[in-house]
Amino acid sequence: MNILGYLQQVGKALMVPIAVLPAGGLMLGLGYAIDPTGWGANSPLATILVFGGKGIMDNQAWLFAAGVAYGLAKDNNGAAALSGLLGLLIVEMVVGNINVISQITGVPVADMSQAQVIASGAAVSAFTGILMGIVAAVLYNRFHNIQLPTALGFFGGRRFVPIVTSFSAIGISILMVYVWPTVYGALVNFGVAISEMGAVGAGVYGFFNRLLIPVGLHHALNQVFIFDLVGISDISKFWSGTGELGVTGMYQAGFFPVMGYGLPAACLAMYHCAKPENKAKVGGILGAAAVTAIITGVTEPIEFAFMFVAPVLYVIHAVLTGLSLFIAASMQWFAGFTFSGGLIDFVLSFNLPLAIKPYMLIVQGLCFAAIYYAVFRFAIEKFDLKTPGRESVDAKQQLLPVDDRAEAYVSALGGRSNLVSIDACITRLRLTLKDVSRIDEETLTELGALGVVKLGDKNLQVIVGTEAELIAQAMANRHESAVAAS
Repeated sequence: MNILGYLQQVGKALMVPIAVLPAGGLMLGLGYAIDPTGWGANSPLATILVFGGKGIMDNQAWLFAAGVAYGLAKDNNGAAALSGLLGLLIVEMVVGNINVISQITGVPVADMSQAQVIASGAAVSAFTGILMGIVAAVLYNRFHNIQLPTALGFFGGRRFVPIVTSFSAIGISILMVYVWPTVYGALVNFGVAISEMGAVGAGVYGFFNRLLIPVGLHHALNQVFIFDLVGISDISKFWSGTGELGVTGMYQAGFFPVMGYGLPAACLAMYHCAKPENKAKVGGILGAAAVTAIITGVTEPIEFAFMFVAPVLYVIHAVLTGLSLFIAASMQWFAGFTFSGGLIDFVLSFNLPLAIKPYMLIVQGLCFAAIYYAVFRFAIEKFDLKTPGRESVDAKQQLLPVDDRAEAYVSALGGRSNLVSIDACITRLRLTLKDVSRIDEETLTELGALGVVKLGDKNLQVIVGTEAELIAQAMANRHESAVAAS
């Protein structure tokens, strides 16, 4: 399958769990605002909000495992979501348990490096959640109709999917036991190497911090620069006042202009680039994500909204983040965060002993807001990037019933024999065909299709409007009935 086409499907599947994340970020922000010193210890209400928010934000992997599996499954069946969760649970129990790793590798826990121990704790991340969601969905689409011998008939069909996903997760876990700590340790060594480069090192850290988020390996660099793996401890030393004035804080300050200004401006650009008929839909999601980023510094709802559907924008975002950290470190404009680079932490750190001209980060933030907006809007429109809301909506009134139109679409797409898989997003049929050249584009247009997007020689998207999911389901039902009858 075309990689870009599949990444767009993953991006679409992520929109359901992404819509939940702002709620967690806002709960945390409100909790910290109510009790800025005790973070819940001094207020029952703050405790509820903080731990309620952590319940969402600390379990993103589980949301992504279920959401991606559900979204990529042919018929959005709950068995796929259950399989994704089950697979992630196995990864957590194997790769996330240092004692299990010790037994598998034969290396005593006492002889493991600190990086190896931390790598085990970071094994369950957004990356592993998305990975297991994809694996579960692929297996569901392959085996959800499987027929087993009569004696094993109970375990056939959709019940077979969690079973085969479990064994796949075991294989992935064994691979990760050997690969994950090695990669993690290499990134730690890389972080140590650039930690002596001053402002340039801060910029390099900022770039890779964002670039590695999709695979969950940004934590390796965080352990070097903002935590205590090699003694830098940028966060704790900044807030305790035990660090060095003009040095401590350089790995935090540059995030404020990006999280509180740049990415919210990117949301505005994506909203303005959305089709007029889709703005109401995406406005709520992007608006909530922007407010969450400004107040709390939680940016995952924004970043996951475009990292898969428009990877080039995500690379630009990583470059701009690195530039922001470099500028702040070079100019010695310092503020710090305990949770993330949002308004709450900015205000709380404003008058700390190691804060230096933190008000200049506001100026830098406004400049970065303008840069993000201009760059995102230009790139989206110039390259027709499929950010949220860029889908077209059919304005025509169709006269044929959905079932009849589905049959007509099947015929125009080369017949049932040409269909390999059928899926849909809000306004598009997402299809895998045996031969794209067999389609009849003129007939598709006559049926009301607003456009046809070819992704390689087997993948096709047909823009049909808001009835896309209904048409896709009707096509799938007829296709499966024909297969069963043959």
